[in-house]
Amino acid sequence: MSSIRILLADDHELIVHGVRSTLESQFEIVGCAGDGKALVQAAETLRPDAIVLDVSMPVLNGFEAAQRIRQIMPSVKVVFLSQHRDPAYLRHALKIGATGYVLKSEVAVELQRALTAVLRGETFISQGFGDQVIDGLWNRSREVSNESSELTGRQREILQLIVEGRANKEIADSLDLSVKTVEFHRARLMNKLGARTAAQLAKVAVQRGLIPE
Repeated sequence: MSSIRILLADDHELIVHGVRSTLESQFEIVGCAGDGKALVQAAETLRPDAIVLDVSMPVLNGFEAAQRIRQIMPSVKVVFLSQHRDPAYLRHALKIGATGYVLKSEVAVELQRALTAVLRGETFISQGFGDQVIDGLWNRSREVSNESSELTGRQREILQLIVEGRANKEIADSLDLSVKTVEFHRARLMNKLGARTAAQLAKVAVQRGLIPE
């Protein structure tokens, strides 16, 4: 891996130093940037194989910088290193072309693995997000979903049965739940997906890839 060129970006010098120390035994660190604008300039000049960057940086944030860089260098691998655990940040990172997202609390364990994975063409997501969030990131077309990670496994089961036209009592009997529990989940699903009727719920669920057509 010594020939793999990595560019780092974070506005905290101690974090950059720690990341460099973690990676330099396996990768060639070609440069470091302290803000998003400097990162874009460095990427143009240095042409790294991969970039490890923070989401929150001055001048340009990490998302904006990554988008500009990928317009110039579509093949560069982007790994976000962030303290943000909100799945919305993760989902946006993937939408703009990142293939890695590592939580700062997991750097020592996961960052080298993340880079190795993305350089093989895989996607790496920190296990700190949990299986439910990670499993719900992609819809049936393998596109990053806006909504699927908000649904629990039970809600997906109930959603499927609602779309099939089942009444609350039928769903309750099928899943060994109380009718009140099914009513509660139905109301939550309507609210989450912005639907007022079962027909609207089915339409939205199909459009967003939450259930098969």
